[in-house]
Amino acid sequence: MDLNKFLQPATLTAQIVRAYGKHNKKFLYKDGKKYGKIIYYPMNPEHEDPPIEPAKLFRVQRVKPVKGNPFWEKRILKDLGLDGKQSDFTVVKNIPDVNAMLWKIKHLIKVTPITFPYGEPTANDLKHTVLKENGECIVTKEIGPVVERLEAAEAFESDPKRLDTDLLKRDARMKWLNPW
Repeated sequence: MDLNKFLQPATLTAQIVRAYGKHNKKFLYKDGKKYGKIIYYPMNPEHEDPPIEPAKLFRVQRVKPVKGNPFWEKRILKDLGLDGKQSDFTVVKNIPDVNAMLWKIKHLIKVTPITFPYGEPTANDLKHTVLKENGECIVTKEIGPVVERLEAAEAFESDPKRLDTDLLKRDARMKWLNPW
């Protein structure tokens, strides 16, 4: 065996070929989770998304002017009732048809999901319901008559030592007339 062949420097020519094609996404991103048409690649393979419940209603407010936009965007704003003042808002359902309209004008509006921290209002609670700017719908339940309150009000009205308006006016007049 001739060792001189192995000891001499080799005259190898290396060809470097540059690949301009796409990356093999199936190889690079093999741990993706598919949600409908979207593939999500979590940082941690054991990552579990917390369960969420989508909002039933959205509070939609226009934040950009109507002027200068195409007619189809103006029509969508008018259909939603957002063609008035910029501070006006509307409440819409979270359904695919409305979401498609909101997607077309997303650059003109601010969408806030509505939450109900104290429960959803009923027909009797509509007078006592307030929708905040952050999307919280505060429901103050109707308070019925309380017997103790009624008794206290009657005792206050019938108290002879109570300072009512007529007594205060008469006393103030007497002090004005006779200050010393």
